[in-house]
Amino acid sequence: MLSKKTQYAFQALMYLAQKEENEPVLIAEIAKKKKIPLKFLENILLELKNAGVLDSKKGKGGGYFFKESPKKIKLSYVMRTLDGPIALLPCVSLNFYEKCKNCDEKNCGLNGVMSSVRDSALKILEKKTVADIAAEG
Repeated sequence: MLSKKTQYAFQALMYLAQKEENEPVLIAEIAKKKKIPLKFLENILLELKNAGVLDSKKGKGGGYFFKESPKKIKLSYVMRTLDGPIALLPCVSLNFYEKCKNCDEKNCGLNGVMSSVRDSALKILEKKTVADIAAEG
């Protein structure tokens, strides 16, 4: 399940992507239009800035804007940045692998099923971008 944090991030990113120009947008505007708590959104956008998704400008005419085109920002990257692994079990995670306690991965039916679930989800999340979800919204 997507965390509230990632859901809000996608809402904010879609809002930014739907703007005509890649002009800076104030956090307060995004928070108001998308009904996201301001302080929570500040932290989310800062994380996305630190991850290279967004940039910001201070002062008059300031705000957040895309560092690179929304067409290049994969949904999987945003999800991993904010929530960590996409896989439902740590033993099948590609980027955050961790052995499950009391488990023999070679003889675990759940491991195989969850690997398939991960692969199916990634097939979509690695292909879809912020621009894609903004166009559908």
